[in-house]
Amino acid sequence: MQAIAVAFTWLDPEQAAGLSLPAYTTELAAGMDVGAALIEPVVLEPGDIRLVGCGFAVAIPEGYEIQVRPRSGLAVKHGITVINAPGTIDADYRGEVKVGLVNLGRTSYTIRRGDRIAQLILAPVARAIVQVVPTLAPTVRGSGGFGHTGLREDDRPVTGISNS
Repeated sequence: MQAIAVAFTWLDPEQAAGLSLPAYTTELAAGMDVGAALIEPVVLEPGDIRLVGCGFAVAIPEGYEIQVRPRSGLAVKHGITVINAPGTIDADYRGEVKVGLVNLGRTSYTIRRGDRIAQLILAPVARAIVQVVPTLAPTVRGSGGFGHTGLREDDRPVTGISNS
């Protein structure tokens, strides 16, 4: 596994006391858990969206991005997820890393200082060169989309036929 240096800096070292930098929790983890840099707890009611600061900024190497993704345990157990998942932190951004969270659950959820709220994944970026062409090369799938290839025969909608 290739290791890439990413510079992190606490925006207010005094307020960072007791917080942890993003970290991999296991040897083969793809994402670094990131914590909330809150002074007071925040309650997310069902349907609430909140931007939660992490207290640090990063300098991502050119050719990379950091993706902000939900933590599976928060999502499955409590319905707390990243609203724009995956979020992207661009290599030229130097502001505070913040996570947009939404409560899709049925009950309120309290986020406290230091709680792990998301995971960060360093990923390479490829730049597209957009080319206008008169037609696109055909494929077997063609323009079928939105579940086109995943439907079973008995799941396909039937139109104009009565089952009675």
